[in-house]
Amino acid sequence: MQLKGKVVAVTGAAQGLGFAMANELAMQGAHIALIDMQAEALQGAVAEIEKYGVTARAYALNVTDEAAVEVTFAQIMADFGQLNGLINSAGIMRDGMLLKVKEGKVVGKMSADQFRSVIDVNLTGTFLCGREAAAQMVEAGCEGVIINISSVSRAGNMGQSNYSSSKAAVAAMTVTWGRELARFGIRVGCIAPGLVNTAMANQMRPEMMERFLSTVPLGRLAETSELGHAAKFIFENDYFTGRTLELDGGTRV
Repeated sequence: MQLKGKVVAVTGAAQGLGFAMANELAMQGAHIALIDMQAEALQGAVAEIEKYGVTARAYALNVTDEAAVEVTFAQIMADFGQLNGLINSAGIMRDGMLLKVKEGKVVGKMSADQFRSVIDVNLTGTFLCGREAAAQMVEAGCEGVIINISSVSRAGNMGQSNYSSSKAAVAAMTVTWGRELARFGIRVGCIAPGLVNTAMANQMRPEMMERFLSTVPLGRLAETSELGHAAKFIFENDYFTGRTLELDGGTRV
């Protein structure tokens, strides 16, 4: 798919990875529907995207709210007249060990709320937005691309029962959608990054960062621009579907 003149919705688009991917697609001439819970930050993102001479609109949305997701994607179609892509970038982390044990006694547990909240955003939010984007594309007869965001942690990582589970499920869902939606001209891809150079990563303690980088063959974090390039590749390569693109500097074995 050539991106010039196409319409792409991006969740989690106010900052970080979501904004970086939206920015890359706008540079290629795509019009962008920016979706995020942070209404004020969205306005700044819109202004930045519009510098490329494309149309950008902001949509404040909680991706876990089914009714609101349905309304928002219908509104995007009404506002732009077409929808050709979606990047499901909205996500959260609430890390913690399954059990906290001190001197042989269990002194803490990951709560159901801590587990469920991450599943709700990372998995259910991806499901709802992907479903509605696909529905709009099918009914309008628009060929399109959906990109989900998984993680190197989908293989399992200490302290991330919730996050790893959500990202493993997202990768599996990508395969399912790729098979189901191909007949409608909709391709579905996934990007699984390692740690990316964002504000969140910069909050890591120096010793933790050093330990993490020692596991990365390339010896550095991914840059947000590299995530944008990966998204561009998936959009533009018409034979890519139902697969996960590893972007972890060689970390995963």
